[in-house]
Amino acid sequence: MRGRLARSSLFFMAAIVLVSLFSGFAVATEATQFGEYSADDFTYESRCRQCHAIIYADWEGTMHFNAYLDPFYLEEVKVASDDTDGLIDEFCSRCHTPIGVVSGEIPPIDGSEMSDISKLGVQCDFCHVVSGSDGTGNAPFTVTPGDTKWGPFDDSKSAYHESEYLELYTQSEYCGMCHQVIHPVNGLVIDDTYSSWKESQYGEDNIVCQDCHMTEGITEFEANPGRAGSGAPKRDHISSHDIVGGNAFIPVMFGAENIADMAVERLQKATTMEVTTPEIASAGDKVTIKATITNSGAGHNIPTGVSEIRQVWLEVNVTDATGNVIYSAGTLDIYGNIDGAKLIYNNILGDSEGNATDSFWLADRVLEDNRIGPKETVTEEHTFTLPGNVVYPLTVQTNLNYRSAPQYTIDHLFGEEMYEVPVINMNQVSSTIYDPATPPEERTESTPGFSIFAASMAFVLIMHIFYRK
Repeated sequence: MRGRLARSSLFFMAAIVLVSLFSGFAVATEATQFGEYSADDFTYESRCRQCHAIIYADWEGTMHFNAYLDPFYLEEVKVASDDTDGLIDEFCSRCHTPIGVVSGEIPPIDGSEMSDISKLGVQCDFCHVVSGSDGTGNAPFTVTPGDTKWGPFDDSKSAYHESEYLELYTQSEYCGMCHQVIHPVNGLVIDDTYSSWKESQYGEDNIVCQDCHMTEGITEFEANPGRAGSGAPKRDHISSHDIVGGNAFIPVMFGAENIADMAVERLQKATTMEVTTPEIASAGDKVTIKATITNSGAGHNIPTGVSEIRQVWLEVNVTDATGNVIYSAGTLDIYGNIDGAKLIYNNILGDSEGNATDSFWLADRVLEDNRIGPKETVTEEHTFTLPGNVVYPLTVQTNLNYRSAPQYTIDHLFGEEMYEVPVINMNQVSSTIYDPATPPEERTESTPGFSIFAASMAFVLIMHIFYRK
């Protein structure tokens, strides 16, 4: 496998060209290449925050801030580099440490040649010296370091630097440069965040990434009035630079609990769920629990990103009045593995031999795609036979859960008991099944819907345990 990947490295540029054609850009600029600049050509964020303190505070601690320092990324990319004889070193680094790539500091993949500014991930000066793009996917950005900074306003003035308007900053294609990833050898789409948006109703209505991820709203545009910098004019909307997704795992490692909290809130508003259960059931009856899950708030698939390791699943627990478990599915065993889930909503990739793999760099096919598309509704049914001697009423607890990676993946990379991957409750519905002999007037209504307080408190407890570990 390694030899085949190494011999095929010339396909990398071909993949870039194909992605550029896919983007639909009318005018493209040549992508900046490896080693074209020096790290000294870029400005440290400490200079930027002198005038842009609020925007800097938004960005600090985010996944863009930690794009390179993310310990999960650092461990994964070492494995990927070894598996591919270094073929993916520049490929992965181009989004995680773009300054490191355009300044020729990486490879080596271990970062031993990197300057401090290259380790700042997707930082201020890099983003705002993007002067064009050669399309979407695999980071075909054009950067022009220097005194001019580009952005979304056509009337910006600064005492420190020149300012230029670039329409790209107002389009999803800006985000799509990195949030669309195509295998550099075989063309397999690994991350389709951009294309799944482009093909959705959101794309048709031109509701762009920035409308959800750079506003005060969570799943729709909400204006954020203010100033882009000290001395700048007050505007009806200033883009928020926290740009949070669904990762509540990594930010806590860096003390950014506020970013983790925002990720949880975003996950909790991404879906709606309805659960139907019979109101009454007798011993021997076949009981069916039907859950419908709708991707009502995300403009892309759920989950997205490296969705072969993301996990969304339904947990169902039925207990009687004494706490005895009548039925369960989707619970975690003592090792953190998901036990008995009907389906895990993610992408299953396959290698050249058709075996499932979580290593996207070894994948050349999609074996299954169980993600939930924008505005899509999926249905899941759980059926069991009600045993005798149960104590009524029965409680049905249905949770839609999410975690950034399987526990076994983290254990494999870092060792067991190093990190516990938090499980976020995206949605929750409770209902009750009664004894047929119970008079209707004594049956209280079920409580469908999501309990923000209960889920938030559960997450706080998980984060407390995780932080202590």
